[in-house]
Amino acid sequence: METKMYLNLAVKDLHKSVNFFNELGFSTNLKFTNEKAACIIIGENINIMLLVEEFYQTFTDKQICNSHTTSEALISISLPSKKEVDEMVVKAVKAGGTDYKRSQDYGWMYQKTFLDPDGHHWEIFYMDESQIPEQM
Repeated sequence: METKMYLNLAVKDLHKSVNFFNELGFSTNLKFTNEKAACIIIGENINIMLLVEEFYQTFTDKQICNSHTTSEALISISLPSKKEVDEMVVKAVKAGGTDYKRSQDYGWMYQKTFLDPDGHHWEIFYMDESQIPEQM
């Protein structure tokens, strides 16, 4: 069996969150989707499990953070070009997300940030690994 990653995120409105990620071009895996959770396919082995808060809470004894005011994680996705990075953030804002920080261009890496409707922090970037400085 291949190793796969499932990132679990608490969401307030499952339908709204699924629509948001579908608007970004990601599909839903209906095999792992019901009224409590939805599986969004990010890549061949990378998935996001969107769990309504009440269901999410059954997996942890910790309090669910308010991701609009507290940073729980920085979730990063690489894309094949700067243009696609810009397009993804435009789609995110159009779908109900927030353009969170101005773009950063390091020469070898270009990055933009958006927040999804639940406040989760997404770093979208393009990186030319052949241009990475020897010492960072």
